[in-house]
Amino acid sequence: MKHSNEAPHYRVEAADRDAHLFQVTLTVPRPAAEQRVMLPVWIPGSYLVREFARHLQGLQARQGARACRVIHEDKCSWTIECDPSRPLQLHYQVWARDASVRAAWLDTERGFFNATSLCLRVEGAADVCRHELQIVAPDGARRWRVATALRPVRVDARGFGRYTAADYDELADSPVEMGDFWSGEFDACGVKHRFVVSGASANFDGERLLADAQRICSTAIRFWHPRGRPPHDRYVFLLRASADGYGGLEHRHSTALMCARRDLPRLGEAALANEGYVGLLGLISHEYFHTWNVKRLRPRAFERYDYARENYTDLLWFFEGFTSYYDDLLLRRAGLIDDETYLKLLAKTINQVQQTPGRRVQSLAEASVDAWIKYYRPDENTPNATVSYYTKGALVGLCLDLSLRAEGAGSLDAVLRMLWRRSRGGPIDEADVRAALAEVGARDHAAELDAWVHGTDELPLSALLERHGVETLAEPGSWAQRLGVRASESGGTVKLSAVLRGSVAERAGLAAGDEWLGIEGVGETAGGAWRLNKLDELTLHLRPDAASAVAWVSRDGRLLRLPIDIPPNTQTVRLRLADADAAHRWLGAAPARTTANG
Repeated sequence: MKHSNEAPHYRVEAADRDAHLFQVTLTVPRPAAEQRVMLPVWIPGSYLVREFARHLQGLQARQGARACRVIHEDKCSWTIECDPSRPLQLHYQVWARDASVRAAWLDTERGFFNATSLCLRVEGAADVCRHELQIVAPDGARRWRVATALRPVRVDARGFGRYTAADYDELADSPVEMGDFWSGEFDACGVKHRFVVSGASANFDGERLLADAQRICSTAIRFWHPRGRPPHDRYVFLLRASADGYGGLEHRHSTALMCARRDLPRLGEAALANEGYVGLLGLISHEYFHTWNVKRLRPRAFERYDYARENYTDLLWFFEGFTSYYDDLLLRRAGLIDDETYLKLLAKTINQVQQTPGRRVQSLAEASVDAWIKYYRPDENTPNATVSYYTKGALVGLCLDLSLRAEGAGSLDAVLRMLWRRSRGGPIDEADVRAALAEVGARDHAAELDAWVHGTDELPLSALLERHGVETLAEPGSWAQRLGVRASESGGTVKLSAVLRGSVAERAGLAAGDEWLGIEGVGETAGGAWRLNKLDELTLHLRPDAASAVAWVSRDGRLLRLPIDIPPNTQTVRLRLADADAAHRWLGAAPARTTANG
């Protein structure tokens, strides 16, 4: 590693909070004669080219009093002609108005950024030099503080000051939160964890969040290291609570999270009363599991990131899907949810996959590669042409786990721990996964992987669950499921967002974008035509034995009458615990908490 006097230095100022502008000064102590810099087009963990450079403006370069020529090479990179014997300074602004966890945000209440949105990457120094980040306290924001997993060099009591990163990758992997936030700490298996929450309301129960997060983290650490120490010595959760929102992005020593404010734990609230909070705990569990699975144990294609273009892997079904399998499972093992809640969450995942016609069209391996063009760009045909590597990947993890256990040959837990040991927490490929499955399971699992991951075969969920004490039951679905549509219902209007392939809605000629205005019965006991405010009102306006009706829709300003068949009620999956002893050998469950603070 080179000395600090060669380290690129970034000075970040919340220059104009009303205009949402960060001011960045980048100092390159020893530039090349033609120094190239670039701003990433994507952020690892979110597989979409987002073109962060579109928000960069006013780039100027100077060496002392002398202005340097800046050549804009392409959409994300610049070359600066300069004297290599003198330090180079770049000055620019970044507009920050992206409320997600992937980019940057600045207003009068809060600042947040990932370095991939603010910090130009210095060619020639990115991989070999320590990087320094200086965060300047904004004027008139005396209550603002800083939270980040970067190592402090010299900071004040509020966290403003200088931080260091081993290289650009570590800088890019360390988001920064600024503002008047709530903060708490806990210890999990000897590792110090900090939890920061911005935007919380007055009845937010911070102590309960800390206690629950501690149980999640301890359970995850002991999953990967039953007796050893974890690979990280610190961890920071950065959670933004807003009117609506949900999501997370993993990092090696931290994670950035979003949730709806109503989903935070509330003072005096019963443990499982808030379904939104259960979802938040699942998100925390998911992103923390990524500390091992994708941030360290990662696709070989991600051994070195190329920030200028897409980085392809066909293993997202493993890294995202298996993480999705374990996120709720570890909540059960930690005793934060009970059997009924876990099986309800698992049934929801099963139904999501079963109600996606695209599962018969696209394999999980294809979905992984196509993430760059499909997963993050959904449209009306998405459910008909694609499958989620999160949800179906989770079910593949479930099937492999239950298969291994049913054969008395270990578990998926053992497979992941073997992969960690063999790779030393480093890059792997599918051959490594297959080898670990074969060794733990004492047989080859190529047929399952070829059918479930590289093919589009249905998964043997019911048979495997039954062998582990869980019964699969059928129950009536909603009208949307019955007709094969996805719709939004707001302000008394029903608007179709998707029509599923092969559904009765598709055969009737309904299309995405239609506003479904009403329903008209047919026959002598039809009951006339009725305005439709919600799809569930079809139960009010149609007889139980109705075989057909007429849908009134508005399309592009025209009123249409579309005859539609009324099919028998669609069956969805419900899971029931039939043999607790058999199930708990798989779930490894501790008793579920039953009180607000237990």
